[in-house]
Amino acid sequence: MLRRLTIRDFVLVDQLDLEFAPGFGVLTGETGAGKSILLDALSLLLGDRADSAMVRAGCERAEISGMFDCAPVGPVAAWLNENDLEADTEVLVRRVVDGGGRSRCYVNGSPVTAAQLKSLGELLADIHGQHAHHALLRGDAQRELLDTHAGATALAKEVSAAWRAWQAAVRALETAEAEGEATAREREMLEWQLSEARTLAFVQAEWQQTNADHQRLSHAAGLIEGAGAALDALDEGELAIATEVERLAARMAELARFDGHLTPVAELLDGAGIALGEAVAELRRYRDRMELDPEALAECERRIAAVTQFARKYRVAPEGIPALEAEWGERLALIERASDLDALALAESDARTAYHTLAAELSERRRVAAASLGSSVTEAMQDLAMAGGRFEIRLAEAPSGGAHGQEVVEFLVAANPHQEPRPLAKVASGGELSRIGLAIQVIASEAQAVPTLVFDEVDVGIGGRVAEVVGRRLSELGRRCQVLCVTHLPQVAARADWQWQISKESRDGATYSRVQVLDAAARIDEIARMLGGERITETTRTHAAEMLGFEATTG
Repeated sequence: MLRRLTIRDFVLVDQLDLEFAPGFGVLTGETGAGKSILLDALSLLLGDRADSAMVRAGCERAEISGMFDCAPVGPVAAWLNENDLEADTEVLVRRVVDGGGRSRCYVNGSPVTAAQLKSLGELLADIHGQHAHHALLRGDAQRELLDTHAGATALAKEVSAAWRAWQAAVRALETAEAEGEATAREREMLEWQLSEARTLAFVQAEWQQTNADHQRLSHAAGLIEGAGAALDALDEGELAIATEVERLAARMAELARFDGHLTPVAELLDGAGIALGEAVAELRRYRDRMELDPEALAECERRIAAVTQFARKYRVAPEGIPALEAEWGERLALIERASDLDALALAESDARTAYHTLAAELSERRRVAAASLGSSVTEAMQDLAMAGGRFEIRLAEAPSGGAHGQEVVEFLVAANPHQEPRPLAKVASGGELSRIGLAIQVIASEAQAVPTLVFDEVDVGIGGRVAEVVGRRLSELGRRCQVLCVTHLPQVAARADWQWQISKESRDGATYSRVQVLDAAARIDEIARMLGGERITETTRTHAAEMLGFEATTG
């Protein structure tokens, strides 16, 4: 359950630190006082979309944090473990929204994504907005509510995924059957191209060596002539450089005996002579090894021509041939898989079976939940000024199935006795819709394991005895979990275990929301205001005390 909520610079709130109690609590106050702002802050904390308008005017950012109790074993603890977050007896959730509308989310001090925060928020609290009953007119909302009541939300997602997988398998089989001839031609072409590429047997290292060999062989005559000329100049000619350097080195070594300053010169010449001797030896080996090889040159030229022709044909550089061959191989493998009709038919059959198995399980859980919810809402209608009314959930079979299962979910209602139930959207008046919607939300919430339930003015459009019934049902619900309710009805507020008053105040030219925790005397004044408006009389005060006294005696 929610223990503490801290709000900073959010809309009209500059700073609020709120401590929450268990049971049934109500937030009351004048229209426009900002009661729903607190629930908006809680909704943001639990994963609703952030917006720059949430930041109080003149501030850089808004910050909301909340502390929730966490059972050592349960959905919240499991979620924390699955997301590698420290699980404790408390969960601290924090969200910061800057002036640009960007937000950052934290759980127990660790950053999380907005999607993670929303999934955790669904386990911590369930918020029913002011217009939740209007959403019940939509078929998708009716289906989702039934699935939630049936505890089949995860199963419904599995059914949807299985449907998509089945349809993909159907399309793959149909495509293979329809495009069989074209696919066969493409496969034949790919096989021929791959055969050509494999015959070429292009290897990057071999291609580089072939080009180097061609460079050498095509200039063999010049290389042999150049090596001979160098040898002649260095060692074999009349004015051989190596011999002359050797002679000069010996002469400098002799003179260095008389003047040590010549020693470095003698050593340099001696080193030069050694280097020239090594160069001469290397040149002799090169000349002896080097020879004209027209056949090897012709082979290099044939290889270069074959590779160049292949590359030009398929419009790639020679270095791109391996990638092209791999691409052809992958495409051929894909085509072979996509054109294997037996395998595709088997895959389609398996996917169809998987879908129908999951959809049948979902249908059964919906059937049981529809009977249970229909009976409970019908019973509640008898206390909500709709005596003799009935509520049913029709599961109309969808023969071919669909992403949402094998049936269409539709809420039906008969507001009066002797009427046949008809679609909710076509029968219920505004007041009836509010009462039916509230009954559905309360009953559906009773079946959920969410520890905190929030109702934001869901009792609009009801009053009198019906309001007393609603207050009693919310009070009963508060014995099983924490219930927070924004309300204008004194009959509902009087049933609460605790009550806060929301008001506005002006300071320094700015408007702020203010929250006051009401004690017993203040609750009498607030209930009296709700009963009689601005002018509170002793009669309304006495009536308020009686309502609270009745609650204290019998609640």
